[in-house]
Amino acid sequence: MTSEVNEWYRGRKVLVTGASGLMGKVLIEKLLYSVPDISCIYALIRHKRGKSPESRIEDMWKLPLFSRIRDEKPHVMKKLIPVSGDILYDNLGIEKKMLNELYNEVSVIFHFAASLRLEAPLKEGLEMNTKGTLRVLDVAKNIKNLDAFVHLSTAFCYPDYQRLAEKVHSPPVDPEEILRITNWMTDHQMDILTPSLYKKHPNSYTYSKRLAEALVKDSYPQLPAAVIRPSIVTPSYKDPIPGWVDNLNGPVGLMVGAGKGVIRSMHCYGHCHAEVIPVDIAINAIIVIAFKIGTMTERPPEIPVYNLTSGDDRDTTWKEILDIGRATVRKYPFEAPLWYPNGNLRGNKFIHNLCVFFYHIVPAYFIDFLMFIFRQKRFMVRIQNRITVGLEVLQYFTTREWWFDTHNYKALAPTLNHIDTRLFPLDLTIIEVGPYIESCIIGGKLYCLKEKLENLPKARLQNNILFIVDQLVTVFFYLLLISWMASYLGFVRDILAYGGPFVRYLPFVGKAVFNDE
Repeated sequence: MTSEVNEWYRGRKVLVTGASGLMGKVLIEKLLYSVPDISCIYALIRHKRGKSPESRIEDMWKLPLFSRIRDEKPHVMKKLIPVSGDILYDNLGIEKKMLNELYNEVSVIFHFAASLRLEAPLKEGLEMNTKGTLRVLDVAKNIKNLDAFVHLSTAFCYPDYQRLAEKVHSPPVDPEEILRITNWMTDHQMDILTPSLYKKHPNSYTYSKRLAEALVKDSYPQLPAAVIRPSIVTPSYKDPIPGWVDNLNGPVGLMVGAGKGVIRSMHCYGHCHAEVIPVDIAINAIIVIAFKIGTMTERPPEIPVYNLTSGDDRDTTWKEILDIGRATVRKYPFEAPLWYPNGNLRGNKFIHNLCVFFYHIVPAYFIDFLMFIFRQKRFMVRIQNRITVGLEVLQYFTTREWWFDTHNYKALAPTLNHIDTRLFPLDLTIIEVGPYIESCIIGGKLYCLKEKLENLPKARLQNNILFIVDQLVTVFFYLLLISWMASYLGFVRDILAYGGPFVRYLPFVGKAVFNDE
């Protein structure tokens, strides 16, 4: 028995946009390692911070993500071809000779490029996610032998549906009309118009991705397209290494922020289910979906859509993730934490805001004040402002339940033979939550913060010291609060007076209660 997926990809040339992103890199690694007969991968990469696409590819090869390729199959690295371009430009900014090569040679496109800034202005989100998709579609329509066009969307782009089916629903507005408006409207005018356009959408990301889906749907069946909607993408489950992640977006950023003692409160309903998918499982599904689209003998009347989510099989809540994450951070603490990691989820928005003020804002200004006194660069207020914006954006997704149909996604695995089932596992139910969250936190520690496990004894000592300090400060804070209440509220003072000698010798409180004596 051979891999049917590998046989289909044999000799094919693939174009990947967003190749430098988390999912783009994992896709490239998986294709090169597990689909050895692929001809080549064109990776669309823009110049960034003075580095050329070729230089960025060289840096990419050095990542731990590609360690098994470097060790076992170094010869496949030559199959990755950097293409200088950017989806913000017509023809993707690709020079004419390379563009003609793509038109003649490519047969599969994975469109991953997008702006993941949830808080970005609408004009920026539309330009990148919606108009960028339109430009990629224009290029795809000129490719002579295109067999599969895979568009990466998000499972959260339909907030007005209580349960999201695997289909593209009608957009709230005509995408091309909105894009024409953005061409002549100023940023200020767009900001005024934005609330009336969003309606139930919480941010520019979900809105622009929804419009992008409509554009892809309009290009079907002219293009052999499919829409892929992953939920929150988290670190890898197994491939190529457990816990691989290269950014602090989503839950990993929250775990790291909480582990560093920077995030102490988050507005979240702990009973709500966590809708996440490991990046390697999502990539396995995407590779298989392109194979399925390419082998269809007849295209269905509606564009295929796959919700890459746990759907009705999920049973893990945000509170469970927090509890496991908190225990893991104490087992594998981060180095040089700002404070002892003891944050919590709060369903009450008012209580959360109070905690943000006392646990986030006040300490940030205090630290920056110390930096000012010692003539050091101030940074904490700026960081906390960014964290506050990020938490406000994320709370929309953590304070409601999300329900998804997953019939198309679940139908993929039974169609694979034994070899492909082993090469491209798709089953989310086999993941053990505890060990997986542990690998996620270790991954954030190793790959994002560049911390070493051999420094754990030192990190544990730092956390133990901060635990004592945290307890002392907590007692100090509540003593001050009680003393303030006793000073101004007579009934509180009368109640505390029954404590006699014990209350009398409490710092601050004793003086406030027995001030007349």
